[in-house]
Amino acid sequence: MTKQTKPTLQVLIVAVPETAGSALYGMIDVLAAAGNIWQSLVGTEPASRLFEPLIVSPSREPFRCGHAIPVMPDLSVEDDPSAEIIILPEIWLGPDEQISGRYTALIDWVRRRYRAGATLYSACSGALMLAETGLLDGCEATSHWGYENLFRQCYPKVRFRPETNLAFADPAGRIVTAGGTTSWHDLALHIIARHASPGEALRIAKVYLLKWHDEGQLPFASLVRRSPHADAVVKSCEAWLSDHFREADALEKAVRQAAIPERTLKRRFKAATGTTLIERLQNIRIEQAKQLLETTSLPVDEISNEVGYEDASFFRRLFKRRTGLSPSQYRRMFQPISRM
Repeated sequence: MTKQTKPTLQVLIVAVPETAGSALYGMIDVLAAAGNIWQSLVGTEPASRLFEPLIVSPSREPFRCGHAIPVMPDLSVEDDPSAEIIILPEIWLGPDEQISGRYTALIDWVRRRYRAGATLYSACSGALMLAETGLLDGCEATSHWGYENLFRQCYPKVRFRPETNLAFADPAGRIVTAGGTTSWHDLALHIIARHASPGEALRIAKVYLLKWHDEGQLPFASLVRRSPHADAVVKSCEAWLSDHFREADALEKAVRQAAIPERTLKRRFKAATGTTLIERLQNIRIEQAKQLLETTSLPVDEISNEVGYEDASFFRRLFKRRTGLSPSQYRRMFQPISRM
């Protein structure tokens, strides 16, 4: 019996001037290599082309994307092209910048393709374009951790999950978002495994030396980030906690110095920052612990005490919950080699 080859799947990859060239062309290269590069190197089976990646843009006119990298679109959304797979790769966008209103025809096209049966994938900040379609409303999604506040402000109906590296918006897996900047690696391997075979994904990983980011984004994420707001009392409370987080009764003192009822402060703090008062204190302490793990050789128990936790076992559990790694694992991962 002759082995039947799978038909080549057309993949449409969206590109706009804000698109990151590394993600765009990296995805094209890896998908185009599926089914043939390992086979050519090893020579154990005939090569075939499993995917045909094409660039689709608002128009067919050549342009330059992020860092002035040239792009020559294969198709325009005006052509209303169709394919089983549509990918929205990373875009260069500031953490307070909005994509809303920039590409209405493109967003409408993505919606139409989904309703026609296409599977949608996004990498990193490409999820912001996907969120613009409304298809993520009420669903779990991920993107780079730096866009958590932007999602909270602009797309409050999306259940943003910064800790995961791949998020499935629906049980059928027809909308999949991937997390950090190099998450297109994980996304490409996922697409190959799902639409070709797990074995082919493994071969591609071996050829390109790609790894699954099993640890997710948590180890890399900053837990304390700027949340623009106009609440002067909350700003004062944030500043006080930053200076006095080591104190055992830091929360009680923060409430007293705010000079407003505790329930009112907690409500206003959550509304202004998106985190609770206790979460902010814990995040500040864990961030300080991360810095100490990266820059010193202090034992974990001493670091626990240094950041305000007398109970080292509680500190270890909290650290693991916030970062996805134990303190010792974090130290191995991030401490400079010269210190090890």
